[in-house]
Amino acid sequence: MRITFLGTGSAMPTGERAQTGILLEGGDRPLLIDCGSGVLNNLARTDVGYEGVSTVLLTHHHLDHVSDLLALLKARWLAGEDHLEVVGPRGTEDLVEGLLGVHDYLQGRVDPSIREVEPTDGGDVDREAFEVAGYEVRALETRHSMYCLAYRLSIPGEREPDRDPPAFAFSGDTEAFEELVEFADGSAVLAHDCSFPDGVDVDNHPTPSELGRVLAGADAELGRVYLTHCYPHTEGRHDGMLASIAEHYDGDVRFAADVRSLTVE
Repeated sequence: MRITFLGTGSAMPTGERAQTGILLEGGDRPLLIDCGSGVLNNLARTDVGYEGVSTVLLTHHHLDHVSDLLALLKARWLAGEDHLEVVGPRGTEDLVEGLLGVHDYLQGRVDPSIREVEPTDGGDVDREAFEVAGYEVRALETRHSMYCLAYRLSIPGEREPDRDPPAFAFSGDTEAFEELVEFADGSAVLAHDCSFPDGVDVDNHPTPSELGRVLAGADAELGRVYLTHCYPHTEGRHDGMLASIAEHYDGDVRFAADVRSLTVE
């Protein structure tokens, strides 16, 4: 599985980071998770390009996670690809229909299909994993100001004897809590929200000390943790943030960066 961070920023642009977007390759077809501002441009820099992305999986509907969605749909139409599958939490159908309602000249020219999904772990919902673009996906509701899902994705069949297939987990936007880290148990990579440095009074996102305590306290084994959704407040403070996490958690933690790829096997 190949993971490319297309956007690792937040709702406040830095000039260095696009808003949220992650490209996965290795399933039946490339999969884009979230599509914030700047993600379409970074996607065009990859070998996949926007022509190669026919499925988008949304964590939630805040603007910095969906603002390039309609632009992606139009770019694909101009390139001769009129179809786009959009998968996301409840309300996704209303979101896409609302966007097309604002830009009605696209109606009849593009052919989006929409599928809404529910959590498969936690809460009162107990459902089996679902399939998106050839990935087996599980979902968990996060702790954010808007209804949001975290995802754990693996490729069915990529399995060695006595070993689970490699998995990638993405927290979406959330506070840090142990159930989410345990949901990612066994993942080769966990990309987790770490929006602000210590000392910032914030809800709905974790600071490094909060995240470090939760990573250490959870009953989970993780490969590498990448920090993402970085607000401008984090610039120039990465070393201190990593040190804050390391006071509690001794695992491999790094900052994600735009248009950087890694492969997990």
